[in-house]
Amino acid sequence: MTSSELWTRATADRYDAEETEMSSAAVLGPTLDFLADLAGDGRALEFAVGTGRVGVPLRERGVPVVGIELSEHMVAVLRRKADEDTLPVVIGDMATTTVPGEFALVYLVYNTLSNLLTQNEQVECFRNAARHLEPGGRFVVELVVPPLRSLPPGQVAVPFDVSERHLGFDTFDLVEQVLVSHHFTRDGDDGRYRRGNSRHRYAWPAELDLMARIAGLDLERRVADWDGSLFVQDSAKHVSVWRKPA
Repeated sequence: MTSSELWTRATADRYDAEETEMSSAAVLGPTLDFLADLAGDGRALEFAVGTGRVGVPLRERGVPVVGIELSEHMVAVLRRKADEDTLPVVIGDMATTTVPGEFALVYLVYNTLSNLLTQNEQVECFRNAARHLEPGGRFVVELVVPPLRSLPPGQVAVPFDVSERHLGFDTFDLVEQVLVSHHFTRDGDDGRYRRGNSRHRYAWPAELDLMARIAGLDLERRVADWDGSLFVQDSAKHVSVWRKPA
């Protein structure tokens, strides 16, 4: 059993509507270019495929995509966009669930690795990726850099969004490397807000490199975003590529 929190039907049904920016051409274009280039003529496996935000348009670009997803409700939304023959999905967790065959690319986007709340599970996720990769294949992870530099001494909460329809802030457990994202989302024009939260285990890029080494993978590239921009000390996130030796 994974420690990941299970997405409910209500959350799945509103997911796409709340992530319109992440589904925009400005965001998806560079993402799909990056992943399609790495996949080449091979197959791709998406861990936590969700509603198919990335997997469906990547398949439309001609890359055969298979998904693993914990929430049946998220897959139900995906099925409105692509059938099982077009984009097969296996229900299960990304740390232990396997699918047949080998892949040129395994990828995990939008901070989803942090949904695994223990270091052991995150290590097993890397091992699972390596298990599915063909020799020379790549594992790609998009993950936020822990924003601890913005945390003043003695403070445990940091806002990450203050906008007209959404208030969001993270609280940190610095011992367990766990943060909780708190969301207050305005549902209509009557002034009421819907409250939600989610738990995440944050990890530094160097810790991920060690997880990759345990899984037999070598760091090939790390950039600040899908457009290939340089990763520097002030980068808010990273896209990292590890390669399975040929």
